[in-house]
Amino acid sequence: MAKKKTNEIDGFLRIPVKPDHAVTTAEETLVQALNRKISPQDLYFSIEDGEICAYLAGLEPDSFRKTLTALREQTGLNEFYRESRNGAPFDEIMKRILRIGSYGIRYGKRVYIGYADDRKVMDRKKKAAFRGTHYYTRDHLFNVRRNPFPDQMINTIICGDSETILKTLPDNCVDLIITSPPYNFGLQYDNSPDGGDWDTYLKQLFRVLEEGIRVLAFGGRFIINIQPLFSDYIPLHHIISSFFMEKKMIWKGEILWEKNNYNCKYCSWGSWKSPSSPYLKYTWEFIEIFCKGDLKKAGRKEDIDITEEEFKNWVIAKWSIGPERRMQQYDHPAMFPEELVERCLKLFSYQNDLILDPFNGAGTTTAVASRTNRRFCGIDISPQYCETARRRTGIGENLPTPFS
Repeated sequence: MAKKKTNEIDGFLRIPVKPDHAVTTAEETLVQALNRKISPQDLYFSIEDGEICAYLAGLEPDSFRKTLTALREQTGLNEFYRESRNGAPFDEIMKRILRIGSYGIRYGKRVYIGYADDRKVMDRKKKAAFRGTHYYTRDHLFNVRRNPFPDQMINTIICGDSETILKTLPDNCVDLIITSPPYNFGLQYDNSPDGGDWDTYLKQLFRVLEEGIRVLAFGGRFIINIQPLFSDYIPLHHIISSFFMEKKMIWKGEILWEKNNYNCKYCSWGSWKSPSSPYLKYTWEFIEIFCKGDLKKAGRKEDIDITEEEFKNWVIAKWSIGPERRMQQYDHPAMFPEELVERCLKLFSYQNDLILDPFNGAGTTTAVASRTNRRFCGIDISPQYCETARRRTGIGENLPTPFS
């Protein structure tokens, strides 16, 4: 079925599709029925020179799909397409509409025309070109040369100190780092203190993060899940982001992980019913994404495993994902859920990429990496958590290493 480019005409996107066959009477009837059912201000159809054309301004995809399905059945087109084995032009139109990535949302409907008309900035692209992007990384000294990750450490869980182990890795050998370090809140981790002096904590953390930046390949991504200590007014996500920017890492973006776990008592809200010192309550954590040297990551098209619908839903940077419910089962006080890791891996990495978690804990990152056909290495100082992580990945006991 031949395709033409989508064009904007008189406030509509014109989407023409030429069927593999001459337009039938049933298809003409379907066009008329669709135009009666759908508001012409949103979407209408016409037949022009043997092409079936959709003129699109706005759409509720699920509602349109149901209408189309019902009318195709009424007009007998479903049977015609099955028997003739001809391509269904309306299915092609629907696919092409769903592939359009730029739209606004208004009253639950996708709006394809005029959704950005209220922008006030003139000559946006010209000004962006003048200012430049991520100005704070202009004089970075990152090497583009990729080094291999040590074979003996691929698909392993290594028990030991992250800083020590990372120092044994070559520069530029990891595709993506995703981790959630201890927050210094005072949680009870196995074999690891938490809740100490902030300066000591940050110095130790920054040494690990700096080693992580070093081993990350050019164009690789560093994803860190962090939660500020709101009760002590420590904006940990800002402190860590500032560190990455000082190290010339490109801030790719920030995802709000909405956990929907609102649970507090009214008496804990600071100055009750007073502007004296109200205490703000939060139901989300932050996921900060940084890139090394380049916003674009190299990879093979055949190694992409994210679907169209996943991509469109997940690039909206507020993810509603419930907190991990199996922390008691895995005997770990602070785990992020597998769905969060899966979204990050599929959105920011390719299959067969090398994924590293230097604070692997009970092994959520390595378990999801294994399941999504990615290579992995997890590091944690706790033998108990490492054993749990090995069970979750199904790799059993690792080969002996100097760190175990």
